[in-house]
Amino acid sequence: MTTFHDTGLRPEILSAVEALGFTTPTPIQQKTISLLLGSKRDLIALAQTGTGKTAAFSLPILNNIDTNNESVQAVILCPTRELCLQISRDIENYSKFLKGIRSLAVYGGTPITGQLKQLKDNPQIIIGTPGRTLDMVNRKKLDLANVQWLVLDEADEMLSMGFKDELDAILAGTPETKQVLLFSATMPKEIRHIAAKYMNDAEEVSAGKVNVSNETIHHIYYMVSAKDRYVALKRIADMNPNIYAIIFCRTKAETQEVADKLGQDGYNADALHGDLSQAQRDYVMGRFRKGQLQMLVATDVAARGLDVNELSHVINYNLPDDVEVYIHRSGRTGRAGKLGQSVSIIHTKELGRIRQLEQKIGKKVDYARVPSGKEICGIQLFNLIDKMKAVEINEEQIGPYMEAIYASLSAYDKEEIVKRFVSAEFNRFLEYYKDAVDINADAGRATGVKGMRDGGGRDSKFAKLSINHGAISKMNPRMLINLINEHMPRKSVEVGRIDIQKSMTYFEVDVKYKDDLIAAFEKSPYRDLEVRAVIGGNSFGGGSGGREEGFRRKRNDDRPSRPSGDRNDRGGYGGGGKSSSRKRY
Repeated sequence: MTTFHDTGLRPEILSAVEALGFTTPTPIQQKTISLLLGSKRDLIALAQTGTGKTAAFSLPILNNIDTNNESVQAVILCPTRELCLQISRDIENYSKFLKGIRSLAVYGGTPITGQLKQLKDNPQIIIGTPGRTLDMVNRKKLDLANVQWLVLDEADEMLSMGFKDELDAILAGTPETKQVLLFSATMPKEIRHIAAKYMNDAEEVSAGKVNVSNETIHHIYYMVSAKDRYVALKRIADMNPNIYAIIFCRTKAETQEVADKLGQDGYNADALHGDLSQAQRDYVMGRFRKGQLQMLVATDVAARGLDVNELSHVINYNLPDDVEVYIHRSGRTGRAGKLGQSVSIIHTKELGRIRQLEQKIGKKVDYARVPSGKEICGIQLFNLIDKMKAVEINEEQIGPYMEAIYASLSAYDKEEIVKRFVSAEFNRFLEYYKDAVDINADAGRATGVKGMRDGGGRDSKFAKLSINHGAISKMNPRMLINLINEHMPRKSVEVGRIDIQKSMTYFEVDVKYKDDLIAAFEKSPYRDLEVRAVIGGNSFGGGSGGREEGFRRKRNDDRPSRPSGDRNDRGGYGGGGKSSSRKRY
């Protein structure tokens, strides 16, 4: 097995790497470090986020830099301030035992005067964003005449953010003898253009296949109605009590909205997006890095440079338009050999995009059901018990109180005491989820998609029924579900689409129970009116209309319903409607 000692790096650098706990280079480091130590040939390196690219280019540069030369010898360009600072921190760590190494991070969002003042310390290494770096060059404060190494880190992202003109200007102002090191996750034609224009006889290496996901990442999707997306997010968080996640949203406004909702609902979360001031961004990112936040809600651009190795989940609140963005997102979990989950919350019309995603990343994206309230309560209860078991007992501090505590609890046996302590900690959670309904977007449809490909289909799973009550008699979906619960109390019946008309209601029911349900309805009235259920009817004509988001009806003793205080997690159907209207759900 290759170790860092096999690469030929200086002892001082090896000591710094070992102090950080690293012994074995990652694949991209194995392919680049030794190569760059002994060659001035330009390099194109393809590697995904989280593969150790910073060490791959910075260790050889630190090894070969001339500490007696006070001019700028290396320029490292990256797309965001956050990544700029992360690279700067890494270089400081790698060079901690090297004497005479000076580096400077230059970036926007902060006054340029302080950075110009630091330039007077003659740093040999500049780590900068393209805009601020070019600004310093144009002010004739940053001299690129002696640059020996120019690194383009996450080159594809810099181009996608519109930095092509800045990159062209910076590259054109550097010596032709420099070594250009281009690191990117993808190779769009714009990068090929830069490589052809500014690189000479570049060697190309790749750490794994491009667009193929890390093997330590489990890809999952949940399918819900669009209105239930936030509710699904909360349940995913509650199902994972120790979650440490980045939640990616499409827009800055949505990012702030989701973070605000999570905060109001008692979750340890905050937002990160471009509308925050730099001080606010630093504060939020610092809290997240320290683990003081469990969930960070972010846009893709804002999360660039946020290097956290312990993420348990990456959650796509919205699927990105570009598969490569999905890969960047998911690559933030499952690092350092640990397992991670890349979770996507989709609605029914996005299922085709999941299939396309599977083809691009070369892995299956597994369907998972949004957990019920009962499942979540079970997970949370045993998490509480595990925490209680792990608590260290401080006999010295609690000892003086124990006699009084024993006396106070003397009327209860051990079982009763356990129940009361668990209930004291857990009753609010149980109350919150006691009525949580199933929000999975027609579970029959989710599994039925596969059935349709296998030659089956929706109609093979559901029977179409109708009953002689509609909007006039105040029928609505909730009442229909309750009616089924009342008449089949010991059965778990899946209900599909529901169509409420003026005097009739049409609905789909699991074909296994259609006869039992028809017979059961005949035994009891609805609002003192006779109930007649029959097979078929004119509902869902032509396969259109109807309710696309079905219900999975549970037994009365464990039927989940939504917690109070959450409008989106309540069902929220009105009562019937005008008699002349036709309602589809």
